[in-house]
Amino acid sequence: PCRPECWCTLICAYNRPIVASLYCLTLKKVYYMKLEGIKVLDLSLFLPGPLLSQMMADHGAEVIKLEPINGGEPNREIGPKIDGMTVYFSNTHRGKKSIQLNLKTAEGKEMALKLAETADVVIEAFRPGVAARLGVDYESIKARNPGIVYASLSAFGQTGPYIKKPAHDLATEAYAGILSVNLGFDGKPAIPAIPNADMLCSMMGLSGVLMALLRRKETGEGDYIDLAMMDSLIACVPNNMGTVFSEKKPPVVKEERTWGGYAMYNIYETQDNKYVVLGASEMHFAIEVLNKMERPDLIPFCEPPPGPNQDPVKEFLTETFLTKTQAEWVVWFDGVEAAFAPVNNLREGADDPQIRAREMIIEDEQGREHIGIPIKFKNEPGKVNFLAPELGADNEAVALGLGFTPEQIQAMKEKGVFGS
Repeated sequence: PCRPECWCTLICAYNRPIVASLYCLTLKKVYYMKLEGIKVLDLSLFLPGPLLSQMMADHGAEVIKLEPINGGEPNREIGPKIDGMTVYFSNTHRGKKSIQLNLKTAEGKEMALKLAETADVVIEAFRPGVAARLGVDYESIKARNPGIVYASLSAFGQTGPYIKKPAHDLATEAYAGILSVNLGFDGKPAIPAIPNADMLCSMMGLSGVLMALLRRKETGEGDYIDLAMMDSLIACVPNNMGTVFSEKKPPVVKEERTWGGYAMYNIYETQDNKYVVLGASEMHFAIEVLNKMERPDLIPFCEPPPGPNQDPVKEFLTETFLTKTQAEWVVWFDGVEAAFAPVNNLREGADDPQIRAREMIIEDEQGREHIGIPIKFKNEPGKVNFLAPELGADNEAVALGLGFTPEQIQAMKEKGVFGS
């Protein structure tokens, strides 16, 4: 349906809106997006599932977040707040609706199942077995909606010896061996800046959901998707499994191609205790940089393979970069054909002109900043709805839409189905 803010005429044929009719007379803009008409019931918490469903909401899906009665989504209270709402929550739940249900009541479970009957996608991230205990597992929902696409996100997946282990991102990175190669300058494992397992599982989950929806157009059948954070990590290191597979031993991190083995793919400290990077190992970059630094004699040491043979160049660059400030090196490299970059802090990154030009940091009407949409379609682009829901804000409206009467809704309130 047309958005409330658009004054346009909506023409329907066979229950499908004609794209040409979704033309806003005031903004002169088509408001049809890739996932309009798709309904998502999101039972997940924290980061992977909520980010998956927010990406869908950004591209037009109707996302209804089912929050637990004991405080709702935990990231409502994690981290700094702006105008009473955490930055974390507003950047994982914008454009969604919120209902709060006690799934341990018969009425709460029934409302959740009725909602799932009308949905295209269900996302959950409980520990394996919990969804079944609550009566909202795939089999229960499939019995009432055979076309449902149901995605389960968990640390270790739904099979294997670890399925009962509690874990967040860091533990899965440790088990998978990823943490062992994420080393600080002291050579010891360091906590990654990005929750890699969470993010990779989220994005692979989005891909899986969209693949299942695409297939459903042909078969009419939904599917069950078993997504494990640990699986997602392993799938993303094909470029670093060389010695693991060929020699059956772990890599020597500092000798690996993308982990410090190349002089021209490394991090260097500057005079003002900041850092810069050379971010490419191709020889033409090495030739450009070392010629300008008047050390062409070091160029042969940049030849593959990575490892100790490149140490003379690393030592030279380490000493050289300490002779100027980061800002001075930015000026020095201006116009040099080299993959050079200053190591920005996160605030500087948010203000970087490339990020701003790509609208990856955007502002609402109040000047509050938000993360933008990374998938940029030429046709039917996504659109950010900056509004994130208050806890349980849509309880009554969703219940009415499912056919519950006002009297039934009042009785459900009194019984605690919607929380306190």
